[in-house]
Amino acid sequence: MKKYIYTFINGSAEGSALMNHTLGGKGANLAEMTNLGIPVPPGFTISTEVCTFYMKHKKFPSGFKKQLNSAILKIEQYMNKKFGCHKNPLLFSVRSGARQSMPGMMETVLNIGLNDDTLRGLVQKTDNAQFVYDSYRRLLMMYADVVMEKSNPLYSTTNDSIREELDLLLEKLKYQYSYKRDSDLTDSQLINLCNLYQKKIKSKFKQNFPQDPYEQLWGAINAVFQSWNGKRAIDYRKIENIPDDWGTAVNVQCMVFGNMGNTSATGVAFTRNPSTGEKKFFGEWLKNAQGEDVVAGIRTPLPIIDNSKHDLKSQFPKLYKELDEIQKNLELHYKEMQDLEFTIEEGKLWLLQTRTGKRNGTAAIKIALDMYKEKLHSKKQLLAKISPSHINEILLPTINPQEINNMNPIASGLPAGPGSATGEIVFHPNTAEQLYNEGKNVILVRKETSPEDVHGMYAAKAILTSRGGMTSHAALVARGWGKCCIVGCNDIEINEKNKLFKVGNRIIKEGDWITLNGTTGHVYNGQLPLIQPQISKNKLFNNLLSISKSEAKINVRTNADSPQDAKKAYELGATGIGLCRTEHMFFDPQRIKEIRKMIIANSLEDRKKAIMKLLPFQKNDFYNILKTMNGKPVTIRLLDPPLHEFLPTTKSQIQDLANDFNISYKQLHAKIHTLHESNPMLGHRGCRLAITYPEITQMQTTAIVQAAKQLLKEGFKPHPEIMIPLVGSIGEFIQQKNLITNIINQYSLQKLNIKIGTMIELPRACLIADKIAKLADFISFGTNDLTQTTFGFSRDDIGTFMPEYISQKIIKQDPFQVLDAEGVGELIKIAIKKSKSSNKKIKLGICGEHGGDPESIKFLYNAGVHYVSCSPFRVPIAYLTLAQIA
Repeated sequence: MKKYIYTFINGSAEGSALMNHTLGGKGANLAEMTNLGIPVPPGFTISTEVCTFYMKHKKFPSGFKKQLNSAILKIEQYMNKKFGCHKNPLLFSVRSGARQSMPGMMETVLNIGLNDDTLRGLVQKTDNAQFVYDSYRRLLMMYADVVMEKSNPLYSTTNDSIREELDLLLEKLKYQYSYKRDSDLTDSQLINLCNLYQKKIKSKFKQNFPQDPYEQLWGAINAVFQSWNGKRAIDYRKIENIPDDWGTAVNVQCMVFGNMGNTSATGVAFTRNPSTGEKKFFGEWLKNAQGEDVVAGIRTPLPIIDNSKHDLKSQFPKLYKELDEIQKNLELHYKEMQDLEFTIEEGKLWLLQTRTGKRNGTAAIKIALDMYKEKLHSKKQLLAKISPSHINEILLPTINPQEINNMNPIASGLPAGPGSATGEIVFHPNTAEQLYNEGKNVILVRKETSPEDVHGMYAAKAILTSRGGMTSHAALVARGWGKCCIVGCNDIEINEKNKLFKVGNRIIKEGDWITLNGTTGHVYNGQLPLIQPQISKNKLFNNLLSISKSEAKINVRTNADSPQDAKKAYELGATGIGLCRTEHMFFDPQRIKEIRKMIIANSLEDRKKAIMKLLPFQKNDFYNILKTMNGKPVTIRLLDPPLHEFLPTTKSQIQDLANDFNISYKQLHAKIHTLHESNPMLGHRGCRLAITYPEITQMQTTAIVQAAKQLLKEGFKPHPEIMIPLVGSIGEFIQQKNLITNIINQYSLQKLNIKIGTMIELPRACLIADKIAKLADFISFGTNDLTQTTFGFSRDDIGTFMPEYISQKIIKQDPFQVLDAEGVGELIKIAIKKSKSSNKKIKLGICGEHGGDPESIKFLYNAGVHYVSCSPFRVPIAYLTLAQIA
């Protein structure tokens, strides 16, 4: 019979950390800790295979029930307790555990096995009615929420959820007795609350909370499997690119209780600081609480160690020492920063989980570099531990210090997520998602976040909560996504009903702007300007970039149209400019006037006169960029877009231009009409425009040559390369190359050896690449247009159908974001092979947006390009990717 259940009991487990695919991350690590002799509550893991079977067939596989009963019996024998026995009851927790960590996205049910009978036995055994009824009210809450409501679509409702209704009963009772904490409730008050809970459940679902422990267990297992396809889990999988067919494991464990009184506690800890990367044990804990209280942010927890009388080290010195030893051993064993969950039950320590800890970008880079120095990692492992998102995070904008010199924050909390953000505040995740879809920047403000909020959290620029600590759900998810976040900001009093929060005498309403500093935890009123960080002064970043560049086998250039972009890219490691788009230089008000004169000119003489007025502007542009990139290649693409893009479109704009040029509106409108194209992407643009308007190529080449000549005189080393756009036939390339070469020869700059090449953007150009390569010094693939012309998609119009294509799995991902390897990629491979066959010295690059996408870079590297070019802030990501695959 196929094995579906794997036990872990008293130092011996049937699984290990290597069985992640079968046992999920949580189950595999519970097994591993058990085998390492770490105190783990005994239990068993139901494999992911059961989940995938259950999802497909809507039933459990044959033999599963027998294995489940056998596993329960093993635990009963070891614990000397019986599941469902009223005298000495065994209680279980039921938790999900996918291959990849999905914090809080699937369901958990604690205290399974409690009912009106087992309650009495547990009270008798523990002599602690407050603890028992506190545990029961938690089971009633979780079971009603997870099993009776969420996993049963018949009970879905747009009204308040059962959790909200039960929470309201709890808050009313606390308010009645002026209590601040749940743990202040007496046993008699808790008994009354449990009765109220059961009545509310019966009223809402027209059925009683189940008293049969086995019915509870089966219901919880079923609910965890159902939660794999819950909205929040699906949303999270899309964000994290987790496959839908993985399924989740289910972990069933004996309950250990952190809510048994003042000798009990619960907490979450990290072996290193997940915000800074500092090698220091870090975490939070609560006395007399269950684990959900820390993670959900229901109570703001205390630090594990901060040298105060309230930290764990002071309150439980022996147990702290044991926990500290365990965390050190786990980090050494896994060679990775660990995220631990623990419970102290009446003076005994139990580990409930270990997993790779989520961290922000700064922490990720520091931890990887430190572990490399500590010889825990090789250089290759160091690079593998860092993701593109980590680099993105350290490039996040920050508040301009000059703006806050004389400004006090309106509130402060715990800095849980990196960078700074500014936006309109909203109080509901659905509103955040809606405004995000409208292109607005929003900050989600909540008392605490829950997994139900994940879609709104992702849509928001930043998250602000009034409750919770550095290990709360909001902090954990924000850190994982590199999102600005402040938690535990108890200065603010949130009124979700009226969509506002108060801070002192100030009222901030939905739609008002605030600015968060996720590094300091400060909240500012209004919209403050953000600036890019001074990355050149960041030692961690520079160390990583140096290692990445030393390991990468090909170069990374940048797409830059101004000296400012070129300077930024140089700071970020670019070895040159792979695409300088000259058309962006023409939109300056003074310049666009001259280009418009050229377009509407009625004679060749007038046209040349207008275009030559642009020469000094272009020369100055190229001079500054070539000077900034001194000694590094700068690939300048000649004018590419069709002429109508430079002309006005509205009636008033056309009239204004006609007045400027002293011609009639009718004349100008007629000229614009003649230039209008039905399909401009495939129309009169690129080299086609340059062939019919050769003076454009002549002017631009002259500007490049004059700028280079001046720089040579000044002692610089200009390295321009001239790229002819949209070549589809060898004749087009020859015609343009001759024009360019003639001008270079006129200035006697042959010694500068200015390279002349082309941008391949058409399938036909890929197929005749051998012919082009014989005459070209370089070829650069313009993958944006090559994708358009291969698919027949217009990049500007795919929004009407691409989301549907992706959701129906017609296309796996947007081909303008990740290179289509089967079609576009195949054309690139053909072109590379043909090019190298006719010109072994040909330089091959790529300058579309795909040059900064890690998956695309991997394909292009293997295809044989010599460099990739991308936007400045993606340069370090490209180097990291190239170093990882080298």
